[in-house]
Amino acid sequence: MESSSNEQTVQEVVDRLARIEGQIRGVSKMIQEQRPCDQILIQVMAARAALEKVAATVITSSIDECLVLPPEQARQRIRRSIQLFTKV
Repeated sequence: MESSSNEQTVQEVVDRLARIEGQIRGVSKMIQEQRPCDQILIQVMAARAALEKVAATVITSSIDECLVLPPEQARQRIRRSIQLFTKV
């Protein structure tokens, strides 16, 4: 993967994490204000979805890096990433 492409991906993930951090602070404030459950859950689910997008971006980047590895080593790393991603 190109260095400039990797730097762009890193910056996108960092930016997304900053937005998620703001969402979480907002959820905390909503709880303190005793806002309705449905409003809080909507924000929690939005933050969760955003975190899942971060995870998908990290996995995609990892798979791209694996493409230059020997096939068996790449398979092991990809398999491990998928196991971690799907672990509940």
